[in-house]
Amino acid sequence: MRTRPAVVLLLAAAVVFVGCSTRNENAPPRQYTIEQFYNTVSAAGGSFSHDEQTLLYTNDSSGIFNAYTVPVTGGESTPLTSSKETTFAVSFFPHDNRVLLRRDKGGNEIYHIYLREEDGTERDLTPGEKNRALFFGWAHDLSSFFFLSNKRDPRYMDLYEMDIANFRPKLVYKNEKGYSVEAISNDKHLIVLSKDHTEHNNDIYLLDIRSGKRTHLSPHEGDVLYGVVDFTPDAKSLYYLTNAHHEFMYLAKMDLAGLRSEVIDKPAWDIMFGGLSWNGKYLYTGINVDAKTVVKVVETATMKPVELPQLPDGDISSVAFSRSEQRLRFYASSPRTSADLYVYDLAGKQHTRLTRTMNPEIDPNDLAAIEVVRYKSFDGLRIPALLMKPWLAPGAKAPGIVQVHGGPGGQTRIGYNPFYQYLVNHGYAILMVNNRGSSGYGKTFFGLDDHKHGQDDLMDCVKGKDYLISTGLVNADKVAIVGGSYGGYMVLAALSFQPDAFDAGVDLFGVANWVRTLKSIPPWWTAFRDALYQEIGNPETEEDYLRKISPLFHAENIKKPLLVLQGANDPRVLKVESDEIVEKVKANGVPVEYIVFDNEGHGFTKKANRIKGYKAIRLFLDKYLKGEPGA
Repeated sequence: MRTRPAVVLLLAAAVVFVGCSTRNENAPPRQYTIEQFYNTVSAAGGSFSHDEQTLLYTNDSSGIFNAYTVPVTGGESTPLTSSKETTFAVSFFPHDNRVLLRRDKGGNEIYHIYLREEDGTERDLTPGEKNRALFFGWAHDLSSFFFLSNKRDPRYMDLYEMDIANFRPKLVYKNEKGYSVEAISNDKHLIVLSKDHTEHNNDIYLLDIRSGKRTHLSPHEGDVLYGVVDFTPDAKSLYYLTNAHHEFMYLAKMDLAGLRSEVIDKPAWDIMFGGLSWNGKYLYTGINVDAKTVVKVVETATMKPVELPQLPDGDISSVAFSRSEQRLRFYASSPRTSADLYVYDLAGKQHTRLTRTMNPEIDPNDLAAIEVVRYKSFDGLRIPALLMKPWLAPGAKAPGIVQVHGGPGGQTRIGYNPFYQYLVNHGYAILMVNNRGSSGYGKTFFGLDDHKHGQDDLMDCVKGKDYLISTGLVNADKVAIVGGSYGGYMVLAALSFQPDAFDAGVDLFGVANWVRTLKSIPPWWTAFRDALYQEIGNPETEEDYLRKISPLFHAENIKKPLLVLQGANDPRVLKVESDEIVEKVKANGVPVEYIVFDNEGHGFTKKANRIKGYKAIRLFLDKYLKGEPGA
């Protein structure tokens, strides 16, 4: 379920085919196991040490995400934590080698911020069984950091400042009306707040902490979205994103004294994010170009583009500057290669590769490229999608998969996905559908699924199956639908409302009963609950409608085999959702398999669970689409 469209930052030209092959296309590729695919390391984040000689980052080489350090000049990574709970590296301290970490329990999303001392001892800085805390950034004077927490009221995230001399938090902003904190000025005097009205309409406000004066920065009529980038270092101006009078989000800059704005960059696609380097020397943005985001970096004084490294077959992602603004860290990957961490020296224009995450047993040339395609839906609307083709002998056809992303306003993006590559490597053709309501294609497309969930967007997926068959790659009687979260709901909706459309379904933690899900949303989602109700439906006033679109109340229609995967601690889609749909489908006499991971939440972070779950999916599909027991 969505708050804002999720963004993956990539630097590459908008292309139709991604990746190139040097192997013999007439010979089948080598086939790999799920263990080999997941012996590839997943890495994320990156914080420079105070002397900028070391990077702190997260990887799952131990099987569970933990914190590691690596020299910026290259070398072996050193583990800092060995937790049995998923642990993410947050930041080095500004003057020493202490670090901040983030951890929850079993995927329950009750995140806490931990201090790791240089001797390895840890301390929970935000204790409380039900208290959720999220790091918000260092104060510019480097004497404290800001964080958000709902410890005062479980519904709302207040803003606190933590003095690192004594680790006593101070309440900065008491959030009593469901606002979201978006930015803090370097002098700590001003903050920007946002208020969601619907998924397509919000407002931003400037709050002077000293006087309590609040200024409305975004008076408008109709549906307009605003996203905050950052204050300028002198706090006289604000960079922000908006789609006012435009189909896509663009970058603008507002003079806060006169509330006058100027357009900075207005491309033909959404600008999905932006930011300033520590002292404002550089401005960076990410433009969502047909499921790939082009990263742009400019010098703010001149708006002159900064030259970024050119890597063969590489897409740059997750850009962040060092505090000196002399170094840049980023990840580079492609659809056939996993993401590796790099450091780039801006003055010397030299980059250093710090990790080698890809399992060396896997030859990238054996893996599939990704093709951007479009097809017509039931009403003539052109639907964007990504196509992955398996190797096929002449005249052969493959079983097919229609994959549906989460959200509902997410977007399937071009990039390396070991699970999809595993399925294609084992002979499946995959069409990843960006159905109506997906982000990245303008505000009109984004709003087309409102109050039509499991209806028009589902038909986009059904027509995706038709498109897949029309390519000639796929056997028309062997197509499954697969999805997670909202995509899992779409799987259940397909089997319930279009029971003859697909030959099997795989539901990963999908909503079965919208009435219960919307009534039981986590308390920390209260700030945008009304926007969620506006888009999907209000369980207090529209229960009949929500029952109509909830697969649980129509499960008697399900007659095709179903596999369900669920995390026991999922706070978004409760385990009871999957329990009940499985029970209903079993009562139909339909083959149904059910896997529950006791130590996971909304998504599977532990490598052993991903291996078990994703292998089970392939064996299930082999059984019901290929007629094979699998291995």
